[in-house]
Amino acid sequence: MTDLQSNVGFMGRLAPSATLAITAKAKAMKAAGEDVLSLSAGEPDFDTPEHIKEAAVKALRDGETKYTPAAGTPALRAAVAEKFSKENGIEVESSQVIVAPGAKYSVFSAVAALCGEGDEVVLPEPYWVSYPEIVKAAGAKAVPVATSAADNYELSPEAFESAITDRTKLLILNTPGNPTGAVYRKETLEKIAEVAVRENVMILADEIYEKLTYDEESPHVSIASFSAEIADRTITVNGFSKAYSMTGWRLGYLAAPRWLASRISALQSHTTSNPTTFAQAGALAALKGPAEPVEEMRQAFSERRDLIHGLISDIPGMNCIRPSGAFYIFCDISSFGLPSQDFCARLLEENQVAAVPGSPFGAEGNIRLSYACSDEVIKEAVARIAAFTASL
Repeated sequence: MTDLQSNVGFMGRLAPSATLAITAKAKAMKAAGEDVLSLSAGEPDFDTPEHIKEAAVKALRDGETKYTPAAGTPALRAAVAEKFSKENGIEVESSQVIVAPGAKYSVFSAVAALCGEGDEVVLPEPYWVSYPEIVKAAGAKAVPVATSAADNYELSPEAFESAITDRTKLLILNTPGNPTGAVYRKETLEKIAEVAVRENVMILADEIYEKLTYDEESPHVSIASFSAEIADRTITVNGFSKAYSMTGWRLGYLAAPRWLASRISALQSHTTSNPTTFAQAGALAALKGPAEPVEEMRQAFSERRDLIHGLISDIPGMNCIRPSGAFYIFCDISSFGLPSQDFCARLLEENQVAAVPGSPFGAEGNIRLSYACSDEVIKEAVARIAAFTASL
């Protein structure tokens, strides 16, 4: 007789999200009355802009509550295709665009539709915690490749090429990056693209933080924009969560070559049916509406980036690069002699600051801090971190 509990499929072997777990624990402690300051959240602390909310409300009132096509409404897919062309230099037709319930699901569906047992997926370290689990869910094998702070946490083209075998199908590239906040230089991306075309490897470009960059010398560049050859091998993932502060709306999107887009659409039709109908009306308003709310948020994050980097850099024993994008700062805490899980557990219990350990990102000896919070929280939380590290 089959042992139902121990005979586990690919998707039953996944580990829970470390970032969501820590954020949930911090919220629970705060709800219990503890003075917890969270630097763990992966979401903006700004409200969704009013014109986006109003568009969704109007859609509800107008009865837009039924199914849409599995890949999203034609109007939204066309707007996304236009956005890719105007902002990213990626020429795609709306039929190549798949709107999904979250950019995380866009990553999942792309990997699941492309990869299977025996395939290998190259992951630059540090990586977002969900990438290796998504690869595992598809039955494929993650192949981590180390990067370093000294090289801006960029995957070197040489290391990428060295990691490629006859089973390599995909490279997952995240810029601006989570957890490091690093933005890849154009020249690095161009060389990676050359390798991918030469070796016939697909690239999944996760660009969810593209609108949150802070340095003129480090702009976001889409790798699929370089040539028709690399565009034919690239899945570009983006969404509304970070740029428009719409994390709870669960809306993401991707553009892929036609042959793969049709597979992804078929998979989505059997798993989620379609993204939430009235939320898509809000997403359309986000793309078509004023850009000022996005710019105001970006400016605020830029100032917070400077604030937290300056404060953290003053703590003896902590080292970090100055991030150019996203809203995270990645800190080397190896000098304190504690594993990152223990460091974060003690920091939360003893000084009531929530941070995320580096080990789930493939980067033991580091912690991730989010500056998606007020200046006051940043100042007090870093003061508590300084007191904690001094006690060590």
